[in-house]
Amino acid sequence: MLEKKMSELKISGPCVKCSGGVPGGSQACRALGQLYHDSCFICSACNQRLREQPFYSVSGKLFCEDHFKQHSEAHPSTQTCDSCGYLIKDTVLQAFGSCYHPACFCCVICCQSLEGAPFCLDSTNRVYCLEDYQRYVAPICATCRRPILPSEGSAVTERIVSMNRDYHVDCFH
Repeated sequence: MLEKKMSELKISGPCVKCSGGVPGGSQACRALGQLYHDSCFICSACNQRLREQPFYSVSGKLFCEDHFKQHSEAHPSTQTCDSCGYLIKDTVLQAFGSCYHPACFCCVICCQSLEGAPFCLDSTNRVYCLEDYQRYVAPICATCRRPILPSEGSAVTERIVSMNRDYHVDCFH
């Protein structure tokens, strides 16, 4: 009885790529909600089998990871997010030469979305909300012990560095 129920649960139906019948078992592969023969679930560029491999779907074509990167470079409208690595299908947020999903462009400390909000970068181009940058990253003045930040309305920070110490311009004597 158990054997019969297991055979009823096997994947079967037509293959999306070749329309041939898929009997199930090790010959079947379900991806993106569709059924493929294992031998039909391949990269459009190199015919590498994609079962249990990272793959990408672009305009109905399947790509292995290497050929997806080549496809992305050849077709700039196809972007991957520099934060999560996944394909950006809708809105592309670009900042400092990188592309992001709007939800992925967030502070590395508090994970607050920074879409449309002011932000700061550290020396390794990690992104921070203003509050976390001031709290954790901004240089501290050796004289007054306060963070050295841009003056209100400015995007530029002015500081003096002397003998490996940071100073506000007004605090350096």
